[in-house]
Amino acid sequence: MTTLRDRLLTDDMRAPFVADCVKVIEAEVGSKSGMGGLVIKTAFKTVKAVKPGIIPDVVNVLIEDFVTQLEPIYIDYESTDSGDLRRYLITRADNVADSLLAITDGRAERSKHRTLVKAYNKLRPQGKKQVVAAVPRIGDLLVSQGL
Repeated sequence: MTTLRDRLLTDDMRAPFVADCVKVIEAEVGSKSGMGGLVIKTAFKTVKAVKPGIIPDVVNVLIEDFVTQLEPIYIDYESTDSGDLRRYLITRADNVADSLLAITDGRAERSKHRTLVKAYNKLRPQGKKQVVAAVPRIGDLLVSQGL
């Protein structure tokens, strides 16, 4: 069986996949509304202004971990014969969010930057809500990669 890593992170596929992930993040941030959306959009814009290129750089660093976390979900999907990966992920959005946030949770636990960890921990409960909301776009992204 071909793994997600084999399909998404080969030398030929990695850069386009990272670029597509960045587009998904930008679309997700752009779709936010209300006060919470304003906070997210402002923070995103500020980070990009302070360090241009940070979003693709971070995605490139984290992409292997994200693919690793999604692998068991994808294996389960392939064993179910459900035929629609996007819909499958949406029905398991909480599990997808927990799997992906496990990566940033782990990084926060290992970080020596207490101020950043404190900020992360304060925002973390909303993080799950945001990742769950992004699952349809994540599904679209994976389907667009031929999965």
